[in-house]
Amino acid sequence: MTVPETPARRPEEMPGQSNFAGLLGIDVVSVAPEAVTCTMKVTEALANRNGALHGGAVMTLADNAAGTSAFINIPAGRSNTTIESKTNFLRGVRVGDTVTARCEPIHRGRTTLVFQITMTRGDGKTVAVSMQTHMILDWAR
Repeated sequence: MTVPETPARRPEEMPGQSNFAGLLGIDVVSVAPEAVTCTMKVTEALANRNGALHGGAVMTLADNAAGTSAFINIPAGRSNTTIESKTNFLRGVRVGDTVTARCEPIHRGRTTLVFQITMTRGDGKTVAVSMQTHMILDWAR
């Protein structure tokens, strides 16, 4: 794994979550350069027509975890954007359960970051696994 050319941000520099993450009820549980953990309670509003967690909500949770990991792994003054995302869905999640996403960087380069996000439900079984590539941008918000 390569190391960014300048130090990454500290967890306390992490801004609040986006309004969209708040709308879905995503909570950031822990933030470190090596791993980010987020949770999301499965509500009726996040269910598909079959009464299970919607795949789009699963992908949003993964993207939020990876975006948080990208933020903490790049220098201040730089930003990032997701340029590729692939998700394997392994099993459903019922309303009332909670999904936990654990995001780990598997590549931290000068221009890209690659993450693996594993999402589990309350019983510990894996719900989905995502791989994402983020491009590092030379501007910040």
